[in-house]
Amino acid sequence: MMPSWLFWCFALLTLGFGAAVIVNRNPVASALSLVVSFLGLAALFMSLDAFFVGIIQILVYAGAVMVLFLFIIMLLDLGAERMRRLNWFATGGGIAVALVFLTQVLYVIGKYRPAQQPFPRLAAAASAMDDVRGIGMRLFENYNLPLQIVGILVLVATIGVVILSKRELR
Repeated sequence: MMPSWLFWCFALLTLGFGAAVIVNRNPVASALSLVVSFLGLAALFMSLDAFFVGIIQILVYAGAVMVLFLFIIMLLDLGAERMRRLNWFATGGGIAVALVFLTQVLYVIGKYRPAQQPFPRLAAAASAMDDVRGIGMRLFENYNLPLQIVGILVLVATIGVVILSKRELR
């Protein structure tokens, strides 16, 4: 079990770098902040004994998805983005909506009794079947068609990115 101070360190790391994704004006710095946020989130999953989800968080999101994001960012015209000015009205509205949402979440957590209890340890850690086998069986038995559809969508998106990034030969 993770000590509470370590949980708070990872939670603050995740939230801080999550906020840095939004605040940073440089898209590359935002993408790298998102990687650190994903790593903190993976550590939080590991503290819940969800080791498979934590490792997949690192491999898929911090690895593959961020490589795709950086590839797309490098294809963008960053010079046009630097010329844009900050819209203070939209920024103030976004902060107001975020504060209202935070107030509502804190109100619901304060009124919801199970949210005030400590988080129970997962029973899956004591089961005979491991995480990978359970998730694999669930994916291929219950969700086989959606899994295949997502695979086809990823393939089409990859082909689209390659075609869009290809330079015209003249």
